[in-house]
Amino acid sequence: MTELFRPLTLRGTTIPNRVWMSPMCTYSAESDGLGVGQPNDFHLTHYGARAAGGVGLVMIEATGVVAEGRISAFDLGLWTNEQVPAHQRLARAIAEAGAVPGIQLAHAGRKASTERPWLGGKPVAAADGGWPTLAPSAVPFPGSPAPSAMTRADISAVVTAWADAARRALEAGYEVVEVHAAHGYLLHSFLSPLSNTRTDEYGGTLENRSRIVLEVLDAVRSVWPAGKPVFLRISTTDWVAEDAEDGRDSWTLADATALAGWAREHGADLIDASSGGLVPARIPNTADYQTTNAALLKAGSGAVVAAVGRITDPMHANELLVAESADAIFLGRALLRDASWANNAATALGAQGRYMPQYAYAV
Repeated sequence: MTELFRPLTLRGTTIPNRVWMSPMCTYSAESDGLGVGQPNDFHLTHYGARAAGGVGLVMIEATGVVAEGRISAFDLGLWTNEQVPAHQRLARAIAEAGAVPGIQLAHAGRKASTERPWLGGKPVAAADGGWPTLAPSAVPFPGSPAPSAMTRADISAVVTAWADAARRALEAGYEVVEVHAAHGYLLHSFLSPLSNTRTDEYGGTLENRSRIVLEVLDAVRSVWPAGKPVFLRISTTDWVAEDAEDGRDSWTLADATALAGWAREHGADLIDASSGGLVPARIPNTADYQTTNAALLKAGSGAVVAAVGRITDPMHANELLVAESADAIFLGRALLRDASWANNAATALGAQGRYMPQYAYAV
Protein backbone atom coordinates (compact mmCIF):
# COMPACT_ATOMS: atom_id res chain seq x y z
CA MET A 1 0.00 0.00 0.00
CA THR A 2 1.22 3.50 -0.83
CA GLU A 3 2.19 5.13 2.47
CA LEU A 4 0.28 8.32 1.65
CA PHE A 5 -2.96 6.35 1.51
CA ARG A 6 -2.39 4.08 4.49
CA PRO A 7 -4.82 4.77 7.38
CA LEU A 8 -3.50 6.26 10.61
CA THR A 9 -5.09 5.47 13.96
CA LEU A 10 -4.58 7.88 16.85
CA ARG A 11 -6.21 6.76 20.07
CA GLY A 12 -9.65 5.51 18.96
CA THR A 13 -9.86 7.58 15.77
CA THR A 14 -8.83 6.13 12.42
CA ILE A 15 -8.08 8.65 9.67
CA PRO A 16 -8.50 6.92 6.29
CA ASN A 17 -5.34 8.32 4.70
CA ARG A 18 -2.47 10.69 5.44
CA VAL A 19 -3.35 13.51 3.07
CA TRP A 20 -4.86 16.15 5.35
CA MET A 21 -6.24 19.64 4.82
CA SER A 22 -4.22 22.18 6.76
CA PRO A 23 -6.09 24.84 8.76
CA MET A 24 -6.17 27.96 6.58
CA CYS A 25 -8.10 31.08 7.55
CA THR A 26 -10.68 32.21 5.00
CA TYR A 27 -11.89 35.36 6.82
CA SER A 28 -15.41 34.68 5.60
CA ALA A 29 -17.59 34.36 8.71
CA GLU A 30 -20.42 36.79 9.19
CA SER A 31 -19.57 39.52 11.68
CA ASP A 32 -21.04 42.35 13.72
CA GLY A 33 -17.81 43.43 15.37
CA LEU A 34 -17.19 41.04 18.25
CA GLY A 35 -20.21 38.89 17.43
CA VAL A 36 -21.36 36.05 15.15
CA GLY A 37 -18.21 34.11 14.08
CA GLN A 38 -20.27 31.23 12.69
CA PRO A 39 -19.56 29.11 9.61
CA ASN A 40 -21.90 29.75 6.71
CA ASP A 41 -22.62 28.38 3.24
CA PHE A 42 -19.15 29.36 2.01
CA HIS A 43 -17.49 27.20 4.66
CA LEU A 44 -19.86 24.32 3.94
CA THR A 45 -18.91 24.39 0.26
CA HIS A 46 -15.21 25.08 0.82
CA TYR A 47 -14.56 22.32 3.34
CA GLY A 48 -17.09 19.89 1.90
CA ALA A 49 -15.36 20.00 -1.48
CA ARG A 50 -12.00 19.04 0.02
CA ALA A 51 -13.59 16.23 2.02
CA ALA A 52 -15.27 14.93 -1.13
CA GLY A 53 -11.94 15.31 -2.94
CA GLY A 54 -10.45 12.50 -0.89
CA VAL A 55 -8.47 13.98 2.01
CA GLY A 56 -8.46 11.90 5.18
CA LEU A 57 -8.78 14.79 7.64
CA VAL A 58 -10.22 18.28 7.21
CA MET A 59 -8.87 20.66 9.84
CA ILE A 60 -11.11 23.71 10.13
CA GLU A 61 -9.32 27.05 10.20
CA ALA A 62 -8.24 28.93 13.35
CA THR A 63 -11.38 29.31 15.46
CA GLY A 64 -11.36 31.85 18.25
CA VAL A 65 -11.74 30.61 21.82
CA VAL A 66 -12.80 34.16 22.71
CA ALA A 67 -14.11 36.92 20.45
CA GLU A 68 -11.06 39.10 21.18
CA GLY A 69 -8.78 36.24 20.15
CA ARG A 70 -9.68 36.33 16.47
CA ILE A 71 -7.26 37.59 13.85
CA SER A 72 -10.08 39.52 12.21
CA ALA A 73 -13.75 40.17 12.90
CA PHE A 74 -14.50 37.69 10.13
CA ASP A 75 -12.87 34.66 11.76
CA LEU A 76 -14.77 31.66 13.04
CA GLY A 77 -15.38 31.25 16.76
CA LEU A 78 -16.58 28.83 19.42
CA TRP A 79 -16.76 31.13 22.42
CA THR A 80 -20.52 30.74 22.90
CA ASN A 81 -23.01 27.89 22.76
CA GLU A 82 -25.02 29.75 20.12
CA GLN A 83 -22.24 29.05 17.62
CA VAL A 84 -22.44 25.27 18.02
CA PRO A 85 -25.36 24.46 15.64
CA ALA A 86 -23.64 26.03 12.61
CA HIS A 87 -20.49 24.05 13.43
CA GLN A 88 -22.57 20.89 13.76
CA ARG A 89 -23.78 21.38 10.18
CA LEU A 90 -20.21 21.83 8.97
CA ALA A 91 -18.73 18.86 10.86
CA ARG A 92 -21.58 16.64 9.66
CA ALA A 93 -21.02 17.63 6.03
CA ILE A 94 -17.31 16.76 6.26
CA ALA A 95 -18.01 13.40 7.87
CA GLU A 96 -20.71 12.53 5.33
CA ALA A 97 -18.17 13.17 2.58
CA GLY A 98 -15.88 10.54 4.14
CA ALA A 99 -13.26 12.68 5.92
CA VAL A 100 -12.60 13.07 9.63
CA PRO A 101 -13.65 16.55 10.81
CA GLY A 102 -11.14 18.42 12.97
CA ILE A 103 -10.94 21.98 14.25
CA GLN A 104 -8.09 24.26 15.26
CA LEU A 105 -8.77 26.35 18.38
CA ALA A 106 -6.81 29.57 18.57
CA HIS A 107 -6.15 32.94 20.15
CA ALA A 108 -4.36 35.52 18.00
CA GLY A 109 -2.87 37.50 20.89
CA ARG A 110 -1.01 40.61 19.74
CA LYS A 111 -1.80 39.79 16.09
CA ALA A 112 -5.57 40.11 16.62
CA SER A 113 -7.93 42.86 15.41
CA THR A 114 -6.73 43.22 11.82
CA GLU A 115 -8.34 43.69 8.43
CA ARG A 116 -8.83 40.76 6.12
CA PRO A 117 -5.60 40.12 4.17
CA TRP A 118 -7.00 41.08 0.78
CA LEU A 119 -7.75 44.51 2.30
CA GLY A 120 -4.18 44.84 3.51
CA GLY A 121 -4.30 43.02 6.84
CA LYS A 122 -3.55 46.21 8.79
CA PRO A 123 -4.54 46.64 12.45
CA VAL A 124 -8.10 47.87 12.97
CA ALA A 125 -8.50 50.70 15.46
CA ALA A 126 -11.20 50.62 18.13
CA ALA A 127 -13.01 53.49 16.40
CA ASP A 128 -13.32 51.31 13.30
CA GLY A 129 -14.57 48.21 15.08
CA GLY A 130 -11.28 46.84 16.38
CA TRP A 131 -10.39 45.89 19.95
CA PRO A 132 -7.45 45.94 22.38
CA THR A 133 -5.07 42.98 22.21
CA LEU A 134 -3.38 40.83 24.85
CA ALA A 135 0.06 39.20 24.95
CA PRO A 136 2.53 37.87 27.52
CA SER A 137 4.32 41.23 27.50
CA ALA A 138 3.61 44.70 26.13
CA VAL A 139 5.82 44.00 23.11
CA PRO A 140 4.02 44.89 19.86
CA PHE A 141 4.04 42.88 16.68
CA PRO A 142 5.89 45.09 14.17
CA GLY A 143 3.45 47.60 12.72
CA SER A 144 0.78 46.94 15.34
CA PRO A 145 -0.19 48.74 18.56
CA ALA A 146 1.36 47.53 21.79
CA PRO A 147 -0.73 44.84 23.48
CA SER A 148 -1.53 44.75 27.18
CA ALA A 149 0.61 42.38 29.21
CA MET A 150 -1.58 39.59 30.54
CA THR A 151 -2.19 39.23 34.24
CA ARG A 152 -2.30 35.83 35.91
CA ALA A 153 -6.09 36.19 35.90
CA ASP A 154 -6.02 36.82 32.15
CA ILE A 155 -3.90 33.68 31.66
CA SER A 156 -6.25 31.58 33.77
CA ALA A 157 -9.26 32.88 31.86
CA VAL A 158 -7.81 32.07 28.45
CA VAL A 159 -6.85 28.53 29.56
CA THR A 160 -10.44 28.02 30.68
CA ALA A 161 -11.70 29.48 27.40
CA TRP A 162 -9.73 26.85 25.48
CA ALA A 163 -11.38 24.09 27.49
CA ASP A 164 -14.83 25.61 27.00
CA ALA A 165 -14.28 25.89 23.25
CA ALA A 166 -13.07 22.28 23.11
CA ARG A 167 -16.25 21.15 24.88
CA ARG A 168 -18.31 23.00 22.26
CA ALA A 169 -16.19 21.48 19.47
CA LEU A 170 -17.01 18.04 20.83
CA GLU A 171 -20.71 18.88 20.93
CA ALA A 172 -20.44 20.09 17.33
CA GLY A 173 -19.16 16.69 16.20
CA TYR A 174 -15.47 17.32 15.56
CA GLU A 175 -13.31 14.23 16.02
CA VAL A 176 -9.93 15.95 16.35
CA VAL A 177 -9.06 19.20 18.10
CA GLU A 178 -5.83 21.12 17.46
CA VAL A 179 -4.31 23.71 19.82
CA HIS A 180 -2.72 26.53 17.81
CA ALA A 181 0.64 27.49 19.31
CA ALA A 182 2.39 28.66 16.12
CA HIS A 183 2.73 31.62 13.75
CA GLY A 184 3.21 34.35 16.33
CA TYR A 185 -0.23 34.06 17.88
CA LEU A 186 -0.83 34.07 21.63
CA LEU A 187 0.72 30.78 22.70
CA HIS A 188 3.71 31.14 20.37
CA SER A 189 4.28 34.64 21.75
CA PHE A 190 4.63 33.08 25.21
CA LEU A 191 7.10 30.51 23.87
CA SER A 192 9.52 32.94 22.23
CA PRO A 193 11.79 35.22 24.28
CA LEU A 194 11.51 37.74 21.46
CA SER A 195 7.95 38.48 22.60
CA ASN A 196 7.95 37.18 26.17
CA THR A 197 9.93 39.33 28.61
CA ARG A 198 8.06 38.22 31.73
CA THR A 199 9.92 37.50 34.95
CA ASP A 200 7.24 35.40 36.67
CA GLU A 201 6.45 31.69 36.27
CA TYR A 202 5.35 32.28 32.65
CA GLY A 203 8.61 33.84 31.48
CA GLY A 204 12.36 33.39 31.52
CA THR A 205 13.26 29.71 31.25
CA LEU A 206 12.05 27.44 28.47
CA GLU A 207 9.99 25.52 31.02
CA ASN A 208 8.29 28.70 32.21
CA ARG A 209 7.63 30.00 28.69
CA SER A 210 6.10 26.64 27.79
CA ARG A 211 3.90 26.54 30.88
CA ILE A 212 0.75 28.06 29.34
CA VAL A 213 0.87 25.70 26.36
CA LEU A 214 0.96 22.68 28.66
CA GLU A 215 -1.80 24.16 30.81
CA VAL A 216 -3.97 24.58 27.71
CA LEU A 217 -3.28 20.98 26.68
CA ASP A 218 -4.24 19.78 30.16
CA ALA A 219 -7.42 21.87 30.09
CA VAL A 220 -8.43 20.61 26.65
CA ARG A 221 -7.65 17.01 27.60
CA SER A 222 -9.85 17.38 30.70
CA VAL A 223 -12.95 17.84 28.50
CA TRP A 224 -11.89 15.93 25.38
CA PRO A 225 -12.65 12.16 25.28
CA ALA A 226 -9.77 9.79 25.94
CA GLY A 227 -10.52 8.03 22.65
CA LYS A 228 -10.15 11.15 20.50
CA PRO A 229 -6.83 12.78 19.53
CA VAL A 230 -5.51 16.22 20.39
CA PHE A 231 -3.00 17.89 18.03
CA LEU A 232 -0.61 20.75 18.77
CA ARG A 233 0.55 23.08 16.00
CA ILE A 234 3.89 24.75 16.71
CA SER A 235 6.47 26.78 14.87
CA THR A 236 9.76 24.91 14.89
CA THR A 237 11.72 28.16 14.61
CA ASP A 238 11.28 31.94 14.52
CA TRP A 239 13.79 32.09 11.62
CA VAL A 240 15.84 34.55 13.66
CA ALA A 241 19.58 34.05 14.17
CA GLU A 242 20.59 32.61 17.52
CA ASP A 243 23.09 35.15 18.75
CA ALA A 244 23.02 34.54 22.49
CA GLU A 245 25.20 31.81 23.93
CA ASP A 246 22.22 30.12 25.57
CA GLY A 247 20.15 30.34 22.35
CA ARG A 248 17.29 32.05 24.18
CA ASP A 249 17.06 35.16 22.06
CA SER A 250 14.55 33.43 19.78
CA TRP A 251 12.44 30.27 19.54
CA THR A 252 14.57 27.48 18.14
CA LEU A 253 14.26 23.94 16.83
CA ALA A 254 15.86 22.68 20.03
CA ASP A 255 13.18 24.49 22.05
CA ALA A 256 10.44 23.10 19.82
CA THR A 257 11.80 19.57 20.20
CA ALA A 258 11.76 19.86 23.98
CA LEU A 259 8.20 21.21 23.90
CA ALA A 260 7.08 18.35 21.66
CA GLY A 261 8.34 15.85 24.23
CA TRP A 262 6.54 17.62 27.07
CA ALA A 263 3.39 17.95 24.98
CA ARG A 264 3.29 14.16 24.55
CA GLU A 265 3.31 13.82 28.34
CA HIS A 266 0.37 16.24 28.53
CA GLY A 267 -1.85 14.38 26.09
CA ALA A 268 -0.87 15.72 22.66
CA ASP A 269 -1.10 12.88 20.13
CA LEU A 270 0.49 14.66 17.15
CA ILE A 271 2.70 17.69 16.55
CA ASP A 272 1.75 19.75 13.50
CA ALA A 273 5.16 21.19 12.62
CA SER A 274 5.06 24.58 10.89
CA SER A 275 7.38 27.56 11.39
CA GLY A 276 7.76 31.33 11.66
CA GLY A 277 5.16 34.05 12.10
CA LEU A 278 6.38 35.67 15.29
CA VAL A 279 8.29 38.49 13.61
CA PRO A 280 9.08 39.34 10.00
CA ALA A 281 11.99 37.11 9.01
CA ARG A 282 13.88 35.84 6.00
CA ILE A 283 12.59 32.33 5.27
CA PRO A 284 14.60 29.98 3.03
CA ASN A 285 13.25 29.66 -0.49
CA THR A 286 13.57 25.88 -0.63
CA ALA A 287 11.02 23.09 -0.91
CA ASP A 288 12.20 21.49 2.34
CA TYR A 289 12.37 24.66 4.44
CA GLN A 290 9.85 23.21 6.93
CA THR A 291 9.87 19.48 6.28
CA THR A 292 13.52 19.15 7.34
CA ASN A 293 12.70 20.62 10.74
CA ALA A 294 9.65 18.36 11.03
CA ALA A 295 11.89 15.33 10.50
CA LEU A 296 14.44 16.53 13.05
CA LEU A 297 11.71 17.26 15.58
CA LYS A 298 10.21 13.80 15.06
CA ALA A 299 13.57 12.11 15.52
CA GLY A 300 14.48 14.20 18.55
CA SER A 301 11.19 14.00 20.44
CA GLY A 302 9.71 10.65 19.43
CA ALA A 303 6.43 12.44 18.70
CA VAL A 304 4.00 11.61 15.92
CA VAL A 305 4.52 14.49 13.48
CA ALA A 306 2.70 15.97 10.51
CA ALA A 307 4.75 17.94 7.98
CA VAL A 308 3.48 20.99 6.10
CA GLY A 309 4.89 23.57 3.72
CA ARG A 310 5.57 23.65 -0.04
CA ILE A 311 4.42 20.06 -0.51
CA THR A 312 2.77 19.93 -3.92
CA ASP A 313 3.89 16.70 -5.59
CA PRO A 314 2.33 13.33 -4.62
CA MET A 315 5.66 11.50 -4.96
CA HIS A 316 7.38 14.00 -2.66
CA ALA A 317 4.59 13.68 -0.11
CA ASN A 318 4.80 9.91 -0.18
CA GLU A 319 8.60 9.92 0.07
CA LEU A 320 8.44 11.97 3.28
CA LEU A 321 6.38 9.20 4.84
CA VAL A 322 8.50 6.36 3.43
CA ALA A 323 11.62 8.03 4.85
CA GLU A 324 9.84 8.37 8.22
CA SER A 325 10.41 12.11 8.10
CA ALA A 326 6.74 12.54 8.99
CA ASP A 327 3.69 10.48 9.83
CA ALA A 328 1.18 12.54 7.86
CA ILE A 329 1.07 15.43 5.40
CA PHE A 330 -0.87 18.65 5.85
CA LEU A 331 -1.56 20.39 2.55
CA GLY A 332 -2.32 24.09 2.24
CA ARG A 333 -2.17 26.01 -1.02
CA ALA A 334 -2.14 22.83 -3.10
CA LEU A 335 -5.66 22.08 -1.84
CA LEU A 336 -6.80 25.63 -2.52
CA ARG A 337 -5.75 25.14 -6.13
CA ASP A 338 -7.17 21.62 -6.46
CA ALA A 339 -9.92 20.39 -4.14
CA SER A 340 -9.41 16.84 -5.49
CA TRP A 341 -5.64 16.78 -4.97
CA ALA A 342 -5.89 13.67 -2.77
CA ASN A 343 -7.86 11.57 -5.24
CA ASN A 344 -5.70 12.77 -8.13
CA ALA A 345 -2.59 11.87 -6.12
CA ALA A 346 -3.97 8.39 -5.51
CA THR A 347 -4.37 7.90 -9.24
CA ALA A 348 -0.84 9.17 -9.88
CA LEU A 349 0.62 6.80 -7.28
CA GLY A 350 -1.45 3.81 -8.31
CA ALA A 351 -3.36 3.83 -5.01
CA GLN A 352 -7.05 3.73 -4.20
CA GLY A 353 -8.73 7.11 -3.91
CA ARG A 354 -11.75 7.77 -1.73
CA TYR A 355 -14.77 8.75 -3.78
CA MET A 356 -18.29 9.50 -2.66
CA PRO A 357 -20.81 7.24 -4.39
CA GLN A 358 -22.12 10.20 -6.36
CA TYR A 359 -18.71 10.39 -8.05
CA ALA A 360 -17.35 6.85 -7.82
CA TYR A 361 -19.52 5.41 -10.58
CA ALA A 362 -18.17 7.96 -13.05
CA VAL A 363 -14.48 7.55 -12.23
